[in-house]
Amino acid sequence: MAPKALSAEPADESPPLGLDRFHVLADRPSTGRLIGIDLARGLAVFGMYAVHVGPDVTVGGPVGFLLETARGRSSALFALLAGFSLVIITGRPHPATGRAGRQAVARVVIRAVVLLVLGYALTALDTDVDVILSFYGLLFLAVLPLHRLRAGALALIAAASALIMPQVLYVIRTSIEDGNWADTVTAHDPLARVTGTDGIIELLFTGAYPVLTWIPFLIAGMAAARLDLARPGVRSRLAVVGGALAVLGYGGSWLALRLVPGALTAVASATGGGSASSAWWSDTVGEPEGHTPLAWLLVAAPHSQTTFSVVGNSGVALAVVAACLTAADRMPRLTRLAAPVAAVGMTALTLYVLHIVALWFFEDIWYVPAVDGDTLSALPVLLGFIATAMLLATVWTRLLRRGPLEQLLHVVTRAAQAVR
Repeated sequence: MAPKALSAEPADESPPLGLDRFHVLADRPSTGRLIGIDLARGLAVFGMYAVHVGPDVTVGGPVGFLLETARGRSSALFALLAGFSLVIITGRPHPATGRAGRQAVARVVIRAVVLLVLGYALTALDTDVDVILSFYGLLFLAVLPLHRLRAGALALIAAASALIMPQVLYVIRTSIEDGNWADTVTAHDPLARVTGTDGIIELLFTGAYPVLTWIPFLIAGMAAARLDLARPGVRSRLAVVGGALAVLGYGGSWLALRLVPGALTAVASATGGGSASSAWWSDTVGEPEGHTPLAWLLVAAPHSQTTFSVVGNSGVALAVVAACLTAADRMPRLTRLAAPVAAVGMTALTLYVLHIVALWFFEDIWYVPAVDGDTLSALPVLLGFIATAMLLATVWTRLLRRGPLEQLLHVVTRAAQAVR
């Protein structure tokens, strides 16, 4: 399945929409940036819903195109926003130092552990959703050592990891296909025994969101968070970079698949003999069955774990973030109209968990068109999920600062205050 990610930090530092009016007026640029992040996260939530409860993309037309666009891109946006949130937790524009810095690091570690546990609890419900929370927890721990770096260094590391990690993952996955060392590791992995999964092997290499190839998204988000987004031209340059990366990723894949002899044929053969013509941007091509050919590294399908995929999805995510930040700062009327969407972003963790619980509940008591792969009959289900999410989020954020699970996470991380 496609996107299921979300940010573990729901922009706690932003005021509830519609409240704290004095603070909004007194600190418009900062607040606008945070509301822009909430807007982007809310859009990512809707994209996730589209994948999990919406019609199949074979419905075609504008609806099918929007649904297809959401696949993979939503989870990449969530991951990039997670990096942004990590920088908010540890201090922006400059990282906290001394005791405050140590406490911030401890808060991230606690959040990571909570996400790991919560992710496996949701996985135990056995829905069709590939729950990302456990991967998220390990991703936070993996990038935490980089939290003090500046934007330039983070951008270089993100680029290098996007170029290198997919090839490393391909080699590792090939060795897993050709041998039994992964089974040996899993057999001795306490995490695998406790959770009934493949444990650390799944988190790092074989899962839907392997840490090796999802690290670049978080680091790119950290780099964006380190920028002075209030300076003139920064957001526009961020949008240009995002657009360029999208063209480089998807366009590069399109060219490579057609210029490299036998590439399209090899990809089509590996995925069951279907057409591989859309593999440069769509995951409708499917996944390799059995051995993964070397030509697979040329596709940019959202969940293909290739360099082209990481680059293209990162570009889309950066462009969306830039657009939302600009709208929040320069289009106050639009921002007010989009307040329910931003409210969804502020309560993303709660709404993510609720939608998985809802899928589990509905699957057990009655027929849900989206779950069973129906087409247009699933559209009302998707609209119902979106409308319910906006209603619940709007009411809650007007009454309280954080969503229920966001508040629980905030309370749990207070233990970090004991760090000296």
